[in-house]
Amino acid sequence: MVKNPGIFSRTFFEKLNEDGIVHMTLIDPDPFKLDLDRFEDAVTELERTGTDIYMVGGSTASEQSFVDEVVKIIKKGSDKPVILFPGSVGGVSKYADALFYLSPLNSRNWYFIIGAQVIAAPAIKRWNMEIVSLAYLIFEPGGTAGYVSDVKPLPRNKPEIALAYALAADFIGFDMIYLEAGSGAPDPIPTKTVKLVSSNIEKPVIVGGGIRNIEQAVEIAKAGASAIVQGSKIEEYIIKGDLKKYIDEVREFISKLKEAAKGVKQ
Repeated sequence: MVKNPGIFSRTFFEKLNEDGIVHMTLIDPDPFKLDLDRFEDAVTELERTGTDIYMVGGSTASEQSFVDEVVKIIKKGSDKPVILFPGSVGGVSKYADALFYLSPLNSRNWYFIIGAQVIAAPAIKRWNMEIVSLAYLIFEPGGTAGYVSDVKPLPRNKPEIALAYALAADFIGFDMIYLEAGSGAPDPIPTKTVKLVSSNIEKPVIVGGGIRNIEQAVEIAKAGASAIVQGSKIEEYIIKGDLKKYIDEVREFISKLKEAAKGVKQ
């Protein structure tokens, strides 16, 4: 059960029930990548894509003041939920609506599984923020998230191992499961893995990483994913400034994704 359920949970489940899938836009608050002046203009354009929820976070984002500014800019330009997706204790902000209280369960380092969460807990308690516990499962090759979190990446060709982790997370009581291929991964999570996990647990299954075209996204939605995360393509267009091309592409992407997901649901 989500702690302090609020705008994130309401939006997530409303969109899931209405459209059969939730589209989440991931923004990496990395000061070496993201120009805040350009990003402020970008948020206005991002609103036109039809995305449902903004996620703010990244494996190397650790400057809390910069995270604060990124969240403030999104909140200024959008009334959609902003949920934090922190890669470290520096990746939190009291200005967001909600927080993915995540644990990379296949990490080999106790600090990432529970240590950082313990350090951040008192401050987060004071903020009275909506908390969504998230089991974060990172697959081969691991990418930056896998490297930073010191994980033993889950094998792509062994869906039964992913299911075992997801079942354990479900039994422990995590609110949601995230299957992560890694930012910029060459391929998304295999659909057979998504299908096996989503058909055996009742918690929402979020899938991200390596989703490069609508065909891949549709197959993941058909396999039972509750939400799809897009980040690298968004980052690419914000940095390049080619927002017109980006908006047209992603708006069409989301429209086709939801059309396909509704068909599966019906």
